[in-house]
Amino acid sequence: MKIDDIRIREVRNTDGKLKAVVSITIDDCFVVHDIKIFERDDGYAIAMPSRKTTDGKYKDIAHPLNSETRELLQSVILTRYREFLKETD
Repeated sequence: MKIDDIRIREVRNTDGKLKAVVSITIDDCFVVHDIKIFERDDGYAIAMPSRKTTDGKYKDIAHPLNSETRELLQSVILTRYREFLKETD
């Protein structure tokens, strides 16, 4: 799997934990929008796009099928986000 493009839309509300919303292009043929970058006590993490169900819980719309792929996506996205922060300073 090759991540061809990562587009970051920074969230300007610095009071909340949500820091940015990301779109990625995979293998020049598949796009995933609305991946969220949020701040945790131990650093940054990502959340895959989700929707609220009728019982009030959130369910992922698109997500990796295994932890190895999730870690790869998180690593690539957060590396690009850190570069984005340096560019905007």
